[in-house]
Amino acid sequence: MLVRWLDKVSEDATAIYLMGDVFDFWFEYKYVIPKGYARLLGKIAEITDNGIPVHLFRGNHDVWAFDYLAKEMNVQLHRKPEISEFDGKKLFLAHGDGLGPGDHGYKFLKKVFELKFNQFLFRWLHPDIGARMGLYFSKKSRLANMSKEGKSENKSIHHEERLISFATDEVKKHPDIDYLIFGHRHIPLQLKVGEKAEIVILGDWITHFSYGVFEDGKMRIEYFNR
Repeated sequence: MLVRWLDKVSEDATAIYLMGDVFDFWFEYKYVIPKGYARLLGKIAEITDNGIPVHLFRGNHDVWAFDYLAKEMNVQLHRKPEISEFDGKKLFLAHGDGLGPGDHGYKFLKKVFELKFNQFLFRWLHPDIGARMGLYFSKKSRLANMSKEGKSENKSIHHEERLISFATDEVKKHPDIDYLIFGHRHIPLQLKVGEKAEIVILGDWITHFSYGVFEDGKMRIEYFNR
């Protein structure tokens, strides 16, 4: 389904941004990458070969994407939030994990995962063992988050959403931002923050199959017709 979506959007896209967690678990050993994804990776390579830039903001599930995607498929990897300008509008782009108040346990784990020494130690695990462990904990994390998000969909999330709190603070520091665009959360949401800015949470490709389109200076959420 994702390959079909890439086929569709690459017909007229100027650039394609993948906002993280494209893979449930991804770790690049020196000579080994995770099994699967052949058609997806081939399609991304085809798109970049045709001159359309593909950007990937690493998420918490693909935090260990190092340089394979850049070298083999010319994907432009982003490891930190960035502000970019399109059609005269300023867009704040980030996966979204670890932003906003609270969530101190995850913020600590993120620092642990990003330490080069810990990555070196993980490489000493056989890929079958490392991948199995990664997929196990990834699935547990995803199911736990989906359960929380399912509960929050039954009530208003607007006042408790960490990314909304972060976006509200960010536009105070940078009032020229027009859109703040995030992945990470599984709930599609577009909401005004501050005087003119809007936060856009893109949703997911597990239940919503939603994505964002920036066109003619405006951002909107769309849903892929399966």
